[in-house]
Amino acid sequence: MAEVILMPRLSDTMTEGVIAAWHKNVGDTVKKGDLLAEIETDKATMELESYQDGVLLHIGTPNGGKLQVNDLLAIFGKPGEDISDILKIHGGNSAAPAPAATVETAAPATASIPEPTSSATSGIDVSAMEEVVLMPRLSDTMTEGVIASWQKNVGDVVMKGEVLADIETDKATMELESYKDGILLYQGAQPGEKILVNDLLCIIGKEGLDVAAIVAAVKAGSGSAASVSAPAAAPAPAATSTVAAPSAATSASVSEPEVVNTGRIFASPLAKRIAAEKGIDLKYVKGSGDNGRITKIDIDQYTPATAVAASAPAAKSAAPAISNAVVGQVSFTDVPVSQMRKVIAKRLSESLFTAPHFYLTMQIDMDAAIAARTKINEVASVKVSFNDLVVKATAMALKKHPKINSSWMGDFIRYNDHINIGVAVAVDEGLLVPVVRFADSKSLSQIGAEVKDFAQRAKDKKLQPSDWEGSTFTISNLGMFGIDQFTAIINPPDACILAVGGISQEPVVKNGQVVPGNIMKLTLSCDHRVVDGATGAAFLQTLKQLLEEPVRMLV
Repeated sequence: MAEVILMPRLSDTMTEGVIAAWHKNVGDTVKKGDLLAEIETDKATMELESYQDGVLLHIGTPNGGKLQVNDLLAIFGKPGEDISDILKIHGGNSAAPAPAATVETAAPATASIPEPTSSATSGIDVSAMEEVVLMPRLSDTMTEGVIASWQKNVGDVVMKGEVLADIETDKATMELESYKDGILLYQGAQPGEKILVNDLLCIIGKEGLDVAAIVAAVKAGSGSAASVSAPAAAPAPAATSTVAAPSAATSASVSEPEVVNTGRIFASPLAKRIAAEKGIDLKYVKGSGDNGRITKIDIDQYTPATAVAASAPAAKSAAPAISNAVVGQVSFTDVPVSQMRKVIAKRLSESLFTAPHFYLTMQIDMDAAIAARTKINEVASVKVSFNDLVVKATAMALKKHPKINSSWMGDFIRYNDHINIGVAVAVDEGLLVPVVRFADSKSLSQIGAEVKDFAQRAKDKKLQPSDWEGSTFTISNLGMFGIDQFTAIINPPDACILAVGGISQEPVVKNGQVVPGNIMKLTLSCDHRVVDGATGAAFLQTLKQLLEEPVRMLV
């Protein structure tokens, strides 16, 4: 008798899962313990093993498809077994993911697709085609991905496990591996372009496959392919027309530079750096690379417009008495918002405007901590920083004050027994918060080594979703930038965040005398829905005791 497998709940907060990759196809014989599929949850991508023997007769959704917990995932049975009754019972669940996407975007797509094309391809079920690769959800908050670069070109032979492309998500740039063998026949977007989750990413199959029919079917069904090329081409005519009008009106008197790039400007990192050094605005530079990409050669060969140089003598001759006239050019560069910056803006705006913040500041005498750190580093295998001391002391203080180590969950407050401290790390695109797990049970050397590893991998864009998920408290340290004191926005769902300033020498009173002291200021941002002022103050008092007498951390 056929056996039904439903989408399991693979994490405590999971409500739905995305099929990152099927490792078995319909008709394959599956043994107990075989890897069946990779399921992307709200926390990480996890491997799902088969817990029984049989033949895979049906899959609930193709790669990239989404299923709710307890929706039909797969059916096992004997070869040729009739599963029509099972599909009738679970038909609504298994069919839901595919039509949902098509209903939302069908209207704009059909307006730009000729009727003959849609009718010719109406018989193609794209959702069931193994050759079609959809944009996967590579992080828990990802809604779209930007193609940072393709590692394979159209026509290349692709083997299972090889890197297809680098995808820029809202969290990091991640490598996307191929889950099958074949030839890359089609790319859904060019480097720098954007694709929504579950839109057509590429087609991998055998030579002779009717790629045009598949692409047309996708366009008719979801409009994803139309959205790939339209944004790159559509804004250009409108933007150039607005520039052409004023330049035509003034061409008789001044020859202004022509804007050749509008919207997102594609340029190599080297070209961007050289242009910045030379003060060249990239919107005036015509690119010779693929899709108008600006390269180093284009920057080297670029000749700035002579409008300013031509107008300067004219102004001088017309008004010789004015010798202090300033000649300049108003210019700016529009940089598209990265996926990471979009999510940072959304999450922190929601935090600030939904969680009632209040702030508590306390001064810490760091004389003893400075002396202790010097002695520790004489014997430690890993150099311990002041930030590592703060992380360790915070973890121990959280153990004594569990109300600070909590989360607002809407209908209830979650008090976490485990202590996972997020440490904010600045990167070029924004901010990442990798998590030091079970920080209260780790030594200073372990914390120091882990934080240094996180910082390096964050800058190299090598962090994975599992590295930044699951914090219960966050620390943001700007002391190394010379900041004395600041307030931080709470990183949801945490209830608090600690802002750490730098250590500065200030006059302090000790034993009735004014002497120089090393002072560090800490500011605790609290969510007033969870934490009251007295609770936050008690936590800071404990933290102050631990930092001013580091020997307490050994007890």
